[in-house]
Amino acid sequence: MNLARIDLVTLALFVSVARLGSISAGARQSRLAVGAASKRISDLEAALGSPLLFRKAAGVELTDAGQACLAHATRILQEVDQMAGTLSDYAQGVRGQVRIAANTSSITQFLPDDLSRFMTEHPAVRIDLEEQNSSDIVAAVAENRADIGIFGERTPEAGLQTFPYRRDELMLVVPDSHPLATRASVAFAETLEYDYVSLPPSTSLASLLAQECTRLDMPMKLRIQVRSFDAICRMVVATRGIGVLPRIAAEPHARSMQLKLIPLTDDWTRRWLLLAVRDVDTLTQAARMLLTQLRAAN
Repeated sequence: MNLARIDLVTLALFVSVARLGSISAGARQSRLAVGAASKRISDLEAALGSPLLFRKAAGVELTDAGQACLAHATRILQEVDQMAGTLSDYAQGVRGQVRIAANTSSITQFLPDDLSRFMTEHPAVRIDLEEQNSSDIVAAVAENRADIGIFGERTPEAGLQTFPYRRDELMLVVPDSHPLATRASVAFAETLEYDYVSLPPSTSLASLLAQECTRLDMPMKLRIQVRSFDAICRMVVATRGIGVLPRIAAEPHARSMQLKLIPLTDDWTRRWLLLAVRDVDTLTQAARMLLTQLRAAN
């Protein structure tokens, strides 16, 4: 197999031919003469040592080898497009990129201010931030789909390097008219006789509550699961249920809705949010600078 004879123009041509079902149509889309396009496809088959197309009067169909080649060629061309986009960013003055996967608690409470300061100090660094559940964040960092992850403690860390980021205070959220609304504070165990609104089980907050229910050997009356803090607050008001949310994230909702925040007396309700990386030594300079600043924020 002579890989040196395979070039990007030919791969792009082959993808066009495969998708359009015609060498002449693929040639037109690639702005090549039909004869030149046919020669390139033949040369590609010779280089790979296998026929890629069944040639018919009405057009072409892919052989099994052609199907495999199409998948690989598509992926190669996508990677080249991504490379071109990244290098274009550098040409325009963006000299670094940091991919962050973070949970809702960190995004709603702390990251906006912290990232704003970093981006002001380092305007040539681009931040790609994606909100994910904590278990997905760990996987994203471990699989190199994110440079830095931020999630709640007690999340399985899969061998990642972790550092404290910020302290998170969890509060009970209840409607103003709820029986617990008059309490100055309450233990988590006392709340379990009431209906709960919570996040999906894959989130660190829902996992933490489940762990405490197991430790207490008391089930949670989970009635509704939603995907955001805002939805929890709205459902608490609508159904007279209760929920547990980070204080800073819940305070704006409590001011705008008929809600009260009640401190929980349990020690575990003051938890750490953690920063995670695969290996500090392998981070880019931009990612190391951001990690250093986030570590200093606590």
